[in-house]
Amino acid sequence: MSRTIKLHLPGLVGNIEASLDLPEGVRQDPAVYRPRGIALVAHPHPLLGGTMDNKVAQTLARTFASLGYVTLRPNFRGVGASAGEHDDGKGEAEDLLQVISWMRDPFNWQGIVELEGHGWPVLVGELPLAMAGFSFGSYVSSYVVQRLEAMNQAPERLIMVGSATSKWEVAPVPKNTIVIHGEVDDVIPLSSVLDWARPQELTVQVIPGADHFFHRKLHIIRDLIVSAWHGQPNPGVKGS
Repeated sequence: MSRTIKLHLPGLVGNIEASLDLPEGVRQDPAVYRPRGIALVAHPHPLLGGTMDNKVAQTLARTFASLGYVTLRPNFRGVGASAGEHDDGKGEAEDLLQVISWMRDPFNWQGIVELEGHGWPVLVGELPLAMAGFSFGSYVSSYVVQRLEAMNQAPERLIMVGSATSKWEVAPVPKNTIVIHGEVDDVIPLSSVLDWARPQELTVQVIPGADHFFHRKLHIIRDLIVSAWHGQPNPGVKGS
């Protein structure tokens, strides 16, 4: 079975194209494996080339999968085979809420041929949700989390990478949010992220020498997230 399955989900303005990344345990023993949770990854700005196949988005999805999460990374409106047009974050947030609702309904997984014989889809309604966003995706995700909290459906945890705080008004986020930024990011200056995080008393984990796209630093993003999930310290990374 392939690690990644391409899906087309019903959206508010038409189909939403998405990639499904499965944990190794699902692929080894699909009938009895119980995932740790479900996860959703939001990609960078569509008008600047951002897609679900962005390297950071892929890293986030595969890290979630390595931690035992069944993970979806959809294409935003107008990207790839996703219907609609870019809506500056508003429609994109509604689409992510629609995807989360879809993910939490066991019935929706039944028609996926590649998942025949899998036992875990009946559990999706009771599994915790984790979320991650990169750049523009972090901005959209912050408002999705805000909406979920208002519905008493707060996710287990949010990861924000390259948070777009100097481009958009990013919403306040939960205290346990993992915020990762590049030291030499020239798209979203580190100072902007610190200014946004300071009144919330959030820790910002800074990757030395990393630019906005984390060239040659993707493995550090993965290691930071895995360490945080296991409650381990992260030597060698600056905390601000």
